Amino acid sequence: MQIATWNINSIRQRTEHLLRYLDEVAPDIVCLQELKCTDDAFPFAAIEAKGYHAAVHGQKGFNGVAILSKQPIEVKCGLPGDSTDEHARYVEGVIDSEIGRLRIVSLYLPNGNPPDTDKYTYKLAWMDRLIAHASTLLQCEELLVLAGDYNVIPMPGDCYDPAVWATDALFLPPTRARFRSLLNLGFTNALRAVSDEPGLYTFWDYQAGAWQRNKGICIDHLLLSPQAVDHLQHVVIDKERRGEDKPSDHVPVRVTLA
Repeated sequence: MQIATWNINSIRQRTEHLLRYLDEVAPDIVCLQELKCTDDAFPFAAIEAKGYHAAVHGQKGFNGVAILSKQPIEVKCGLPGDSTDEHARYVEGVIDSEIGRLRIVSLYLPNGNPPDTDKYTYKLAWMDRLIAHASTLLQCEELLVLAGDYNVIPMPGDCYDPAVWATDALFLPPTRARFRSLLNLGFTNALRAVSDEPGLYTFWDYQAGAWQRNKGICIDHLLLSPQAVDHLQHVVIDKERRGEDKPSDHVPVRVTLA
């Protein structure tokens, strides 16, 4: 089975991009981030016509996450740990897949910039909550995939020029340390399980010809539990999607579990 994650950067502006992807690639599950719409504005009918169920946790104007699945989804919205957090950044579903009962998460981790503001404090606190919840989920010893836009550059090889990102919230030591803490719970970063090659990017800014000059970063990740990584076969970055007309600044990352 194939599981993809994609920061779509406005589902209403890129519904046709998504529908083409569902037609041409047809993953079994697609985790979406940055929907930038409320639930009632989500294109359920068009996606259901392609054979997918949709679990959506939307928000007007920004944030928003979803899980699309060819199989029905049992869904919970919101990351535990802070009842005052109203940001739509986390949706968790359970699917009876061809490889067994699978728990799948679509997450959109806060950007955190500028780092000398409350935005970075919120990012780190959100990561701490994610670590705590993920630790609890791992105790179930089930197939588990945490997929999404982490807004984390884990290693120097995950960006075109580490010096450029040295003071950015995506690459600061506390950010990377928390990402390592998440991995150290027992997760495997799917992409790095199959390749240690530098320059494997998932995001290119719209500015300054970043796409044309391949000035990218890798911030979209799929983390697999020990039970899920046993099924890992392939990882693909669907880089060609960045060359479409009016694309998202992110591209899908796709794993095959068998």
